[in-house]
Amino acid sequence: MKKIRALFQSDKVESPHKQPGTDERRIQPRFTAQFRSTLSGSKQEGQGRTVDISAGGCKIESEMKVEQGAKFECRLHIPGLDWPLRVDEATVRWVGANSFGLAFSCIAPDEMVKLTSVLANLEEDE
Repeated sequence: MKKIRALFQSDKVESPHKQPGTDERRIQPRFTAQFRSTLSGSKQEGQGRTVDISAGGCKIESEMKVEQGAKFECRLHIPGLDWPLRVDEATVRWVGANSFGLAFSCIAPDEMVKLTSVLANLEEDE
């Protein structure tokens, strides 16, 4: 439990993926990942690859054209899980050339348990 609690109480870290002109507000540790992702919103659908993840959001590499502030349902296809991890609502926080950052704004409690477990496994692998 102490290890999981540490995920949510870590110090602010500098982001290697920080976008120019953005304020880094991340307080949870970020982990490198390689998960297939599918996104669906009111006006568009697409897919990409999650390249880093934290308890509060993730970075997606994709050819999808998205706008800051857009909201999506996101499914992360994580190896070892029977079903994709579902984020009911994720908001685009920044947009780069072929990537964008999502903040998880609504995730069901059982999905958060799965996410916490995935993050703990990623932390062990580092």
